[in-house]
Amino acid sequence: MALTNIFLRFKFPPLQSSSSSTFNTLITPRKLSSIVCSKPSSNDGGKVANDGGAKPRKKLSEQSSWEVKDSEGKDYLYRLGAEADNVNIAVGARSDMIDDVFIGDFLGKDSDIVFDYRQKATRSFEHLQGDYYIAPSFLDKVAVHIVKNYLAPSLNIKIPLILGIWGGKGQGKTFQTELIFKTMGVEPVVMSAGELESDRAGEPGRLIRDRYRTASQVIQNQGKMSVLMINDIDAGLGRFGETQMTVNNQIVVGTLMNLADNPTRVSVGQNWREADVVNRVPLIVTGNDFSTLYAPLIREGRMEKFYWQPTRDDIVNIVGRMYEKDGISRKDVISIVDTFPNQALDFYGALRSRTYDRSILKWVEEAGGMETLGKTLLRRKKTEAVPQFIPPEQTMEALLESGYSLIKEQKLIMETKLSREYMKNMDD
Repeated sequence: MALTNIFLRFKFPPLQSSSSSTFNTLITPRKLSSIVCSKPSSNDGGKVANDGGAKPRKKLSEQSSWEVKDSEGKDYLYRLGAEADNVNIAVGARSDMIDDVFIGDFLGKDSDIVFDYRQKATRSFEHLQGDYYIAPSFLDKVAVHIVKNYLAPSLNIKIPLILGIWGGKGQGKTFQTELIFKTMGVEPVVMSAGELESDRAGEPGRLIRDRYRTASQVIQNQGKMSVLMINDIDAGLGRFGETQMTVNNQIVVGTLMNLADNPTRVSVGQNWREADVVNRVPLIVTGNDFSTLYAPLIREGRMEKFYWQPTRDDIVNIVGRMYEKDGISRKDVISIVDTFPNQALDFYGALRSRTYDRSILKWVEEAGGMETLGKTLLRRKKTEAVPQFIPPEQTMEALLESGYSLIKEQKLIMETKLSREYMKNMDD
C-alpha cells in the first residue's frame, strides 16, 4: 500500500515534453529504490535524512575498544591481522573454504593445520648410550654459560648471550657439548652451517629467529632448559681468501648481533607487539677459526670465547672410555696415544673403525659375495634376517696397524699435492 501511494504522488511526463512541475523530473530506478527502501531514522523524529539515504553505522558500544582508531586510522582488528604471520600454507587448506584447484590430494582435502608444529624441532640424545668422559674444563665453561643466561634477570652484570667454542679440527667440540646437554637435561635446537645460506634472501636470518623462538617455547611450555646451537658457524659465515659476503651472510650476522643485544624481543615477520616477549635462550656456536668471522659479532659482551684444546690427560681419558668396552687396558691406551702424538680425537675413533674392515670383507664373502649384496642388504624378504655380523676382537697389534695406515695416508696427501699438477700457475 505504501509503495502504491509513493507512485501516485509522482507524475511522469512523456520523455519528449518538458514541465515546470515540482516533481517533473525523470527518476531513475536507482533513485527510486533508494527512496522506497530508506527508513526514517529513530533520532530525527521520523523524518528521512536528506543526505541521500545513507545511514550512519551503529557502534558496538561506547566503551568498546574494537573500533578505536590509532593515529593512522586503523582499528584493532586491522592491527591484529597485520601482526599475525598467517598465510594459507601455514594454517592449512579446507576444501569448503578454498578453491579445490589449490588444495590437492596429497595430504587430503582437510590439511592438518598444525602439521609443521608437530615436527620434532629439538634434539634428543638417545643414541648416546654408554659411559663417556666429559672434560671438566669443558663442562664448567658450558654449564656456567647456560646457568648465567637463565639467571640473567637477577644478575646485575652484562652477560654475553653467545658462547663460541673454537679449536682444532676433530677435537670433539660438538660431541662434548652434546654429552653436557644430556647430563644437564637440556633439550637444544640444533642448526648447521648449511642452513646459513639459501637461494632466497633473508630466509636463513628468519630461520634463526624462528629456531630461537622454538627454543623459547620449549622453556615456556615444556619446562625444560633449551639452547640454540649452531655447528661450524665459520664454515657458513667465515671469510676465506677472496670469498665474497652474500646478502644472507650479512643478514645472519645482523640477526645474531640483534639477538645478543635484544634476547627477549625476537620478531619473525610480524610487526612488533609490546606483549611479545620471549624467554632468553643461551646460544652456543662451534667453529675452527673465529678470526674469519665479522669482528663486531665476536666482540666482548656479545660472545664469550672458549678455546678447546684437550690436554694429554683429557685425550687418554676420552680414548680410554672409547676402548673400554673392547677390553683395552688404560696402559695400552697410553701406549697408543704416545705412539701417535699430536693427533686429534677423531683419529683414535677412525683407528678403531679401521680394524673392522677385514671383518666386514669376511662377512661379505660369507653372505654370498659382492654380486649378491643388493639382495642381501635391501631386497631380502621380510621373513629373512640379515646374516649376523660378529665384531672383531680388538688387539694392540690390529690398532697399531690401523694407526700406521692412517698416518701413511695423511703424509701422502700432504706430500703429493696433486693440485700442483692440475694448476701449474698456482702459488705455493
